[in-house]
Amino acid sequence: MSRAKFARKGLITVGWRKTAVARAYIRSGRGVIRVNNKPIMLLEPEEARIIAEEPLLIANLLHPDLLKSVDIDVDVHGGGVMGQAQAVRMAIARALVKWSKDKKLESVFREYDRTMLVGDPRQTEPKKFGGPGPRRRRQKSYR
Repeated sequence: MSRAKFARKGLITVGWRKTAVARAYIRSGRGVIRVNNKPIMLLEPEEARIIAEEPLLIANLLHPDLLKSVDIDVDVHGGGVMGQAQAVRMAIARALVKWSKDKKLESVFREYDRTMLVGDPRQTEPKKFGGPGPRRRRQKSYR
């Protein structure tokens, strides 16, 4: 199924962390959740999988039938492994809130961790001249 057809039938949400960007496509289905065309259970390393699954676990507590009735496909690129996991987490959480239109689910996500729905604007500081990094400078020696 092409992206254009998929987008018309469902919703698209975006999540990001540092330079990682994740787009979640949610539509009615039978409960399949994929990240980059692989089931979310195969996401490696395990710490990244646990982070990406957090919104699913929380939503399952409030609405057990919600996850069984939707398919979520997440495309993620850029950044590192943990940045991608947090971007996937945000995209899935936003998709579930937008799909269910449930204010209680949104408030539970915000209380658990605000960055599930709201982006973290911190970025790495660029390197400057005169040193190996953004802040450190070469030491001076007068002897």
